[in-house]
Amino acid sequence: MNSKIILISTIFLCFEAFCNAAFSDCGSEVGSIVSVDIIGCDDKPRCPLKKGTNATMNITFKSNVDTTNLKAVVYGVIGVKIPFELPNDDGCKDSGIVCPIKAGETYRYTTTMPILTSYPRVTVDILWELQNDEGKDIICARIPSKIVK
Repeated sequence: MNSKIILISTIFLCFEAFCNAAFSDCGSEVGSIVSVDIIGCDDKPRCPLKKGTNATMNITFKSNVDTTNLKAVVYGVIGVKIPFELPNDDGCKDSGIVCPIKAGETYRYTTTMPILTSYPRVTVDILWELQNDEGKDIICARIPSKIVK
């Protein structure tokens, strides 16, 4: 009985707060991912992204280089890599990060992306890159997802 209560409480907390999303590193060149947290993703194999809502995500990372700028580049992978246009690709603006980025420091990047109602219901891997001044990936996170109704 107690284990059921703990499980239900954990699930409830994950839907109301940030929970670790399943992710893999897809080629971080000059940094490393500490964690990826998305509201509603509670360690499911694929993060459900509900159409008509906004998905809020935190990526905690460590940079191995100094950089004055941080650019977010996002792709959806459905057999092919499709660029995803963000409302704000400036990783130093409205993200919780104040640039410049310093080597050896850990940062928490926060963003919200719209899940438009026009998106098809599909299984998709999201590639989220944060790039330095030279266009190198400080981090690249592959987040298995699915667009749901």
